[in-house]
Amino acid sequence: MNFADLGLSDELLKAVDESGYTEPTPIQAQAIPPVLMMKDIIGIAQTGTGKTASFVLPMIDILSHGRARARMPRSLILEPTRELAAQVAENFEKYGKYTNLSMALLIGGVSMGDQVKALEKGVDVLIATPGRLMDLFERGRILLNGCELLVIDEADRMLDMGFIPDIEHICTKLPTTRQTMLFSATMPPPIKKLSDRFLSNPKYIEVARPATANKNIEQHIAKLPANRKHDMLKYLLRTEKVETGIIFCNRKVTVRDLNKKLKRDGYKSGEIHGDIDQAARQAELEAFKTGEINLLVASDVAARGLDIKGVSHVFNYDAPWHPDDYVHRIGRTGRAGASGKAYTFVTKADEEALENIEKLIGYKIDVLGAGRKKSDGKKSGGKKYDDKPDEKPAGKSEEKPKGKPERKHREEAAKPAKTDRSEKPKVAKRDNKNTDSDGGEDGWNGPVPGFLGAKFKD
Repeated sequence: MNFADLGLSDELLKAVDESGYTEPTPIQAQAIPPVLMMKDIIGIAQTGTGKTASFVLPMIDILSHGRARARMPRSLILEPTRELAAQVAENFEKYGKYTNLSMALLIGGVSMGDQVKALEKGVDVLIATPGRLMDLFERGRILLNGCELLVIDEADRMLDMGFIPDIEHICTKLPTTRQTMLFSATMPPPIKKLSDRFLSNPKYIEVARPATANKNIEQHIAKLPANRKHDMLKYLLRTEKVETGIIFCNRKVTVRDLNKKLKRDGYKSGEIHGDIDQAARQAELEAFKTGEINLLVASDVAARGLDIKGVSHVFNYDAPWHPDDYVHRIGRTGRAGASGKAYTFVTKADEEALENIEKLIGYKIDVLGAGRKKSDGKKSGGKKYDDKPDEKPAGKSEEKPKGKPERKHREEAAKPAKTDRSEKPKVAKRDNKNTDSDGGEDGWNGPVPGFLGAKFKD
């Protein structure tokens, strides 16, 4: 199947082709035809599956017939964050370049005066965050009774951020005959209640089990003390030869501190979190997209929806508090069929959060060095780092353990604890199957930092 089979106009197909896309993703193939038929939609799909284009493309064709009136947008797209709203706006500009559709972006952190001027001229597409939209509505600067289409994007994120009451209020101000599309990665009860109330006989589309992790992403966890996270991050950045990576932290202060440390260590890094104004956020994202910086330290403001090509690695410097956020964070890599790697640092305090994550995704994540397996018996991916040796191979009692760090890396790795010389150190058991000189699937021959052997204090 290609985009021409979905019933899109020639002008839109030309724009899609010039963007480099030939075949629709599953969510696009299933959603676009019913949207063109003016049906309500509930789309459940994991991040990185092309949800945005599944509503942007048919909306452009639907809205190409008609005329906008002052302060009365013809369609409304609600997004939880400024970054997501700006990204949807970029999609409209890219795909709608052969149409005369007008668009306005209502987000915080930018001049309200310019936004009001755009509304006064009349817009076909209004892309907004709930807070700024409610502000302008209460000031009488916008009327919603002419809205023909409503899109609620990242609905579960809206729930997490406390926007559901605002969305319910907005929906009551819209025409009851509108077409409504709701997209989410999960369907918790409040979202189900919202859809039951405001959608009319919706078509339900699900292209992946809710809150499933992308199979193209190789996942690992590292269990370590909190004071060893920075050493572990530098070790992985070096040994994995990370070209482009996003590092997620739970707190804004951690984002700032970690970015300063990385810059001091000579890395090209930037930061993005809620305390940075919109202009600075966009500047950091643009620097990351163009390669001016190759590491982006971020809070969960960047966890959902941001589509940045070529992100090879995601690091959860802090294990996420909510298991759904794990799926969205690691979804910044492995996008559009590409492969990616995700590493999560887990301290003793994070053990319950890890259990909830593994319960949500349905399998155990590989622990570095432990070779844990999925519930179906298949490995969840990647090389094994032998941080906890198992036993000494027969006939090699005098062999030095491979887990000792090389001299040139010792300044970055903590010194291992002293042991009784009368007791021989153990080395990891090696399986002869499929083992080559590079370690391969069944083993890791590279240096292992000494701090991985550290144990949690009781």
